[in-house]
Amino acid sequence: MCAMTREISAGGVVLREIDSVWYVALIEPRKDEPRKDEPQKDEPGKTEPKNAAKTPRKRSPALLCLPKGLVDAGEKAEAAALREVFEETGIRAEAITKLVDLRYVYVRTWGDGARVFKIVSFYLMRYLSGEIDDVTPEMRIEVKQARWMPLNDAAKQMAYSGERKVVLQAKEYLAQHGLSAAKQNTADRRGQ
Repeated sequence: MCAMTREISAGGVVLREIDSVWYVALIEPRKDEPRKDEPQKDEPGKTEPKNAAKTPRKRSPALLCLPKGLVDAGEKAEAAALREVFEETGIRAEAITKLVDLRYVYVRTWGDGARVFKIVSFYLMRYLSGEIDDVTPEMRIEVKQARWMPLNDAAKQMAYSGERKVVLQAKEYLAQHGLSAAKQNTADRRGQ
């Protein structure tokens, strides 16, 4: 039996306050389907009927998710998260704190069809500059659009349960700590 392939990715929950309302930067992937490296959209308590393949599907609203991508060789996860945020949204941000590592297994639906163990490190970030959705033409292969979404509405609009939980963690952090303080190390935060 061969070892499971591993992938390490990183992404960001970028927050920005506009007219006393907090917003989060989200992306809509280019594909009409969920990204192939993501767990499928879930709706608690709902199961697909046995004839789901034959049932015409209604066009669902945009699948929104957090900007993220693979950590390059020799790159630190936080640097990768900042890079991916810029590449996929067009905005610059600064990392405030690491929120969580999501871990899951998926099966590639392209190439080798391998089972992959994936870890995605998410960082809470503060918006610094740039225009949302100002991405390069090369990124349009991956990103249909990037947009600001009110933080209070974001979790309801997101495609993946793990990322919904990450956004809720960011909202909780914001309520408890705000974003005005400079980045602190873990030991400093525990002392507060």
